[in-house]
Amino acid sequence: MKTLGLDIGSSFIKAAIYDVGSGVCIARAQTPDQEMQILAPRKGWAEQSPESWWEYAVAAIRQVVRQAGKEAEEITAIGITYQMHGLVCVGNDGVPLRNAIIWCDSRAVETGNRMAIKLGREYCQEHLLNSPGNFTAAKLAWLMENEPDVYERIRHVMLPGDYIAYRLTGDIRTTVSGLSEGIFWDFRDRRISDELLEVAGIRKDLLPECVPAFGNQGILRYGVAVELGLPGGIPVTYRAGDQPNNALSLNVLRPGEVAATAGTSGVIYAVTDQLLSDPLSRINTFAHVNHGPDRQRLGVLLCINGTGILNSWLKKNVAAGEGYDEMNHMAAIIPPGSQGLVILPFGNGAERVLQNRDIGCRILGLNFNIHTQAHLFRAAQEGIAFAMNYGLDIMRQHSISPSVIRAGFANMFLSPLFRQTLSDVTHIPTDLYDTDGATGAAIGAAVGAGAGSPEEILGKLKKKMMIVPSSMKGNTTDAYLLWKDFLDKEIKIQIDSL
Repeated sequence: MKTLGLDIGSSFIKAAIYDVGSGVCIARAQTPDQEMQILAPRKGWAEQSPESWWEYAVAAIRQVVRQAGKEAEEITAIGITYQMHGLVCVGNDGVPLRNAIIWCDSRAVETGNRMAIKLGREYCQEHLLNSPGNFTAAKLAWLMENEPDVYERIRHVMLPGDYIAYRLTGDIRTTVSGLSEGIFWDFRDRRISDELLEVAGIRKDLLPECVPAFGNQGILRYGVAVELGLPGGIPVTYRAGDQPNNALSLNVLRPGEVAATAGTSGVIYAVTDQLLSDPLSRINTFAHVNHGPDRQRLGVLLCINGTGILNSWLKKNVAAGEGYDEMNHMAAIIPPGSQGLVILPFGNGAERVLQNRDIGCRILGLNFNIHTQAHLFRAAQEGIAFAMNYGLDIMRQHSISPSVIRAGFANMFLSPLFRQTLSDVTHIPTDLYDTDGATGAAIGAAVGAGAGSPEEILGKLKKKMMIVPSSMKGNTTDAYLLWKDFLDKEIKIQIDSL
């Protein structure tokens, strides 16, 4: 049995074909050649074209189909994972009415705060497990207030993965996990939150039909199958946001297990069976892929927006033509702490871990007589790892204390410096596996098609390496304390200026 997985990211669109029997990915592709642009019409805004996602998804699928040859004819199910919290609005003809407002967009923060006040802190914590913040529901409320002509023409709103599934099947659907990431889901009453919709003035009929994360969610349309080079009649049997899907791909399904990613953003994601919420909404709780009425499984998510995007910015603007491998090599020569150079990696919109403040990226302690581009490369990777540990400390306050972190051997985890710094500063081993989002989506498709339980299929998952805290962890801890001191001062300066 072969399955196809799609990963609709904000930097790249990825596709993979997975052989369920052998547990091996037989074809992979990534489009476009350069990272996709995030449009910022105003400071704090972040948009992308849903049509461009589809264009690149078509290209990626065609590539893996060509790689797989005749084996592509054996594909029996499709799975989709996607960048979370985005807002896609389509009219009666199913065509997007505007660019998608994506996950790192900050424009709806104040709208979400007003919604939270009207709903009341107790309701938000006990029912939504989150403040509306700048999640999908708040983005839609912002649109209603600021672009009423667009809002009046909306027939359906979708998450990015819902839109790609719609282009494949013609069916507009979502999941409980998807509704929860948009802050539409009432966990106590196990239904869409009518209270939130009423406070925001959002019409309930805009939301898609809800289907299980695993199972038949629609059939690939014949014309689309021809365009993609696939057999007709293949069902879409799985969809999930990128972080729940990453956890699935790492077999993180049970309470106490923890997954991490470090792509454009950086995430630590812990599974719990408790309705857990942070009063300040610095960490967020959503329905996990295996959440259901008879089994409560939730993902507690810490997100740092500015991780891999910082490394990418340095490559484009500072590295003078050097690639990531050379940047890693240069950074590794610099001692822990970067000789007092500190980078706060918060340059990609409002950070939930900082209570939705947008403090921007900061480069602090720069000395023209000491520091070089290599120091910048190291300070960036340290800053990313330190920011993730800063959030993990908040998770520890909520009794989440992992003994090991699982991650895919991809993105920032390809850097020996980054993965060792993260292990040193957290004092936690990191297990790395040869998997990625598209492969996880293909595995999810196999589960949804009835090929076996997640545990059975993921039993073939093999560990690539373990990173353990090193003898340098004391120096890394000292560097982290300096970093945190700079961050605390920057936050205080911003608060005092209000």
